[in-house]
Order: sequence, then structure tokens, then C-alpha cells
Amino acid sequence: MAANALPVLPAPPAGGTTPSSSRLAGRLLVFEGLDGSGKSTQARLLVKWLQARGYRVFFTEWNSSELISDTIRRGKKKNLLTPTTFSLLHATDFADRLEQHILPPLRAGYVVVCDRYTYTAFVRDAARGCDPEWVRSLYGFAPKPDKVFYFRVPVSTSLGRKLASRQKISYYEAGMDLGLADDVIASYEKFQTRLKREYERLVPTDGFVVIDADNPVETVLAHVRREVRPLLTGFPKAEALVHADE
Repeated sequence: MAANALPVLPAPPAGGTTPSSSRLAGRLLVFEGLDGSGKSTQARLLVKWLQARGYRVFFTEWNSSELISDTIRRGKKKNLLTPTTFSLLHATDFADRLEQHILPPLRAGYVVVCDRYTYTAFVRDAARGCDPEWVRSLYGFAPKPDKVFYFRVPVSTSLGRKLASRQKISYYEAGMDLGLADDVIASYEKFQTRLKREYERLVPTDGFVVIDADNPVETVLAHVRREVRPLLTGFPKAEALVHADE
């Protein structure tokens, strides 16, 4: 493969159905929500909680493939990404991330915790004007998670937490490429409103567990743990797996 060539995305399964993670040995837990919803904090807290109880855990984040991350960064820096190009690049990134970092631990019996999964693409790409069904077809190779947590917050909360963190709001994070507003803050509010609308549309169709992320951290964590516990019934811990291999 040439240095700058993009890998070919896996074809969707026959019939357009999405494979299920239930055929894999591990558990797949996904955290979704607007920026500033607290999902990343909660994902990491869950990882620590699971590890403390002896489970083998693997944590992974969105847009983290070494194969394509430099290309995405260069495209963003030069404002070269159209909505379709943006979608295809992120699908390529996800395909590599899935094959290299998500499926192997799932097959090995790990609990895999994902800070963003395919639903981030469904939401962001639809908000940028891509056909939602076309976007879903790009990700038809991805296994369905065992649980998807959607951290619901008002857009005002998302913005307030973003500003409080003193992190710069990026061009694409604010949806400035869509020409929604000349001001970054105003554009961010409008773009995040679009994202929230798309997330809410997916709640009933994709079976999200809705978390009121305006609640205190401890309350949110307790809710997440209650939802996860049934998935761990009979699930082997690291010590049991070691004994089984002896």
C-alpha cells in the first residue's frame, strides 16, 4: 500500500445487518454524548472500578488510530475536509481502531470501554448533512455494543463546561466549516444543538441507556454501575482466566 493510500473499508455484512458483540467472549460498553457531558470522566471511573474488581479491561477513544490520525489532523489544519471526506476519513480511522484495538481484547474476554463509538459518526455526519443511512452503511462491519450510555446534558451545560475547562474550541468542534455563524461560540451552540437532536433521535432506535449527566458525578457513576452489573454475571475475572489456562 502506498504511504498516503487509504485502506479499503470492510464491506457491510450480507443483508445490511450489524453483527453483535454477543458472539465475542468479552463485553463492549460504549459512552456517548456531547462534549462536556462528562462521559469521558465516567468511562475512566468505570474502568478503574472494573479493574479493582479483578476484570480485564481495555479502554479506547475516538479518532485514535495511528494509521490515519495524521491525515485527519492535516486536513483539519488546512480546512480541506468536506462533510463526505470527513466521514470517510473517520470511518477509516474507526475500521483500523476496531481491527487493531477493539476486536482483539473482545475476543480475548476483556471488558472493552469505548469513549465514543460508531454513534459519534452517525450523529456528527448527519449534523453535517450526510445521509444517515449512507453513514450507517459505512459502519456496517462494527459489532453492536452490549450497552450504550448516552450522557444527556443541555447544550448550555456543554458550552459552560467547555469554557470552564479553558480548552480552545476548535474550528470543526464548533461546526465552523458549516457556516452556521461567524462567532465561534454561537457556531458551537448551533452545531451542538444539531448533535443533540441527532443523539435524541437515536435513543429509541438504538436502545441507549440515557444518563442525566447534570447529576453529581457520584450519582451518575452509581447509575452506570447498576446498568453494568447484570452484564458481569458469570463473566470471568482475570484470576479465573489465568487458572483456566494453567
